[in-house]
Amino acid sequence: MAWVWGSGMSSVYLLDTNIFVEAYKRYYAFDIAPSFWTALKSKAELGYVRSIDRVYDEINSYGEDDQLKIWVNNEFETEWFISTDNEVILEAYSDIINWVFGQAQFKEAAKAEFATVADGWLLACAKANSQIIVTHESFNRDVRKRVPIPVVCEQFNIPYINTFDMLRRLNVRLG
Repeated sequence: MAWVWGSGMSSVYLLDTNIFVEAYKRYYAFDIAPSFWTALKSKAELGYVRSIDRVYDEINSYGEDDQLKIWVNNEFETEWFISTDNEVILEAYSDIINWVFGQAQFKEAAKAEFATVADGWLLACAKANSQIIVTHESFNRDVRKRVPIPVVCEQFNIPYINTFDMLRRLNVRLG
């Protein structure tokens, strides 16, 4: 079950890397659903959609300049990627990373990976700023080979939803 605060337009939705990548590679490819990308940009302009600097870095770390990387760098403004270089976010990150490393359920490799990707920082930003994480990951308390965002969300009472619920809450209509 996803934790959710409020509903709709007063919330700030913080996008996981997988929201951008999955949309681009699968169901909202630029040539199939350009209105999805227009809606993301529009809601970001209004302050409802954000991500973090480390998600920006992950998108830009992929090999060649694909259409997603070009769009992120030319259309989705840099200031919409929140800097994680902030004392409150750093404190939240410390709480989260300490909790993850203290959990016997996760394999050491999963903990090490979690410490190197954007996920922990995304969670810290959401925790510090009372934002809602948007991710395609599902809640599964029994996962050992990775640290799922929703499991950490449940531990720290951070709300999370998927893309489709975010679009509904923001009253986005594609077409």
